Amino acid sequence: MSFSVIGAGFGRTGTLSLKGALETLGVGPCYHMVEVQNNPTHSDFWRSAADGGHVNWDTMFENYDSTVDWPACHFWKPLAEHFPQAKVLLSVRDPEKWYASVSNTIYKFFSQPLPDESSKEFAHRYMTQKIIAELTFSNRFTDKEFAISVYEKHIETVKNTISEDRLLVFNVADGWLPLCDFLNVPVPDVDFPRVNSTAEFQQMFAKKALQQGDN
Repeated sequence: MSFSVIGAGFGRTGTLSLKGALETLGVGPCYHMVEVQNNPTHSDFWRSAADGGHVNWDTMFENYDSTVDWPACHFWKPLAEHFPQAKVLLSVRDPEKWYASVSNTIYKFFSQPLPDESSKEFAHRYMTQKIIAELTFSNRFTDKEFAISVYEKHIETVKNTISEDRLLVFNVADGWLPLCDFLNVPVPDVDFPRVNSTAEFQQMFAKKALQQGDN
């Protein structure tokens, strides 16, 4: 399987909707943080990558044709170099709305104290905190102005690094047309996916917390 699309956009820019859209267009399976949650052994790979260890991108993505969201978006540059034939998809949204969305959703995960290293949750939580909280936001996400500046600088860095013919800066609110034009595929006769809203995420988080409390 050839690797076709590298998602460079931060989480909470419609990445789960984008995963569904790419898979609908035949550019999948698409790797997303949910893949790490569904495949616990993947956490060790991303932990090694976060710690600067040697990683085999071909092995990691041998069963995938695209990727969006953290943790992979943190490694957009080495991925773009390793897969030179792949296009780069930079998902974006209004910075204020992005910050509010992260604050009300995934921040709850990467701001919690780490569990004991013997816990089955440790590897996943460690790599999440390392990649998002520390390496991306220097453990300063609660500083709104700083966090938004990191978000905006990331967008500009990707735009200034990837050639225009290889890059699409994309807002999921724009729907199928720009994405399909970019990938040279026909527009499907289905609605563009709209999933993982803040409310949906919070419901999932509450359900997971309840399940853990029952264990």
